[in-house]
Amino acid sequence: MVRRMLTKYVARGFVWLLAIALCAYVVVCALLFLFQRSFIYHPTPASVDAAAQTMSFQREGADLVASIHSDAGSHAVLYFGGNGEDVSQSLPLLVDAFPHTAIYALHYRSYGGSTGKPTEKNLVADGMALFDAIHKEHKDVTVIGRSLGSGIAIRVTSLRAASRLVLVTPYNSILELAAERFKFLPINLLLQDKYESWRFAPRISVPTTIIAAENDGVIPMASTQRLLAHFKAGIVSFIVIRNAGHNDISDHPEYVPALRNTVSLGEAMH
Repeated sequence: MVRRMLTKYVARGFVWLLAIALCAYVVVCALLFLFQRSFIYHPTPASVDAAAQTMSFQREGADLVASIHSDAGSHAVLYFGGNGEDVSQSLPLLVDAFPHTAIYALHYRSYGGSTGKPTEKNLVADGMALFDAIHKEHKDVTVIGRSLGSGIAIRVTSLRAASRLVLVTPYNSILELAAERFKFLPINLLLQDKYESWRFAPRISVPTTIIAAENDGVIPMASTQRLLAHFKAGIVSFIVIRNAGHNDISDHPEYVPALRNTVSLGEAMH
């Protein structure tokens, strides 16, 4: 009799524990779904440099800003930065890497004075709109994407007539990275902005340079190499900057020369 009662209470306790665990799991999934974009996007404030050149344009309810370096020649660079990057601060480095070239660095929605909410769909569409505006003025446009921006750059290049593509510390997909971080959650069902660059790599036909950091602790080298495998044979130059990390790669003395060489590499491949 006592044993039967104990068995009954243990079984009931197990059911309660299972129910609590299931509820906690559902709550974690719900919280991740609701706040997922706060993990992806880390907006930076507007630059305090009043002397910096900018251009503004509107697109579907958002006022967008790009930091620019003007040049009337036929060459231009369109730059998409990382998820916490103030791209206005990257402009001097880009000017150094690409002299006699117009530079356009997009401030994503909610970044650097741009309004609106960042989503994968919005940022890709904003990038294409800016490319179209640039291409009217400059025949030769190099598209560069760093980290988060690599996913936007590859999408824009797959849909627009860019001259070359440069990807800095790129990933195969954000969905894949998130699934590795949250192994016990149904990330494929929860994640809205998946940035699956591997889907678009086979569509790229222009000369492409991938610049990876040897000690990247954010985007594993394996992810970058998986992306590399999806490109057509013979169009990608793969550069690894030794002793560089994900966030400090642009401080490395080999970084600007690597960017600068993308133009000559692209011309050699044509």
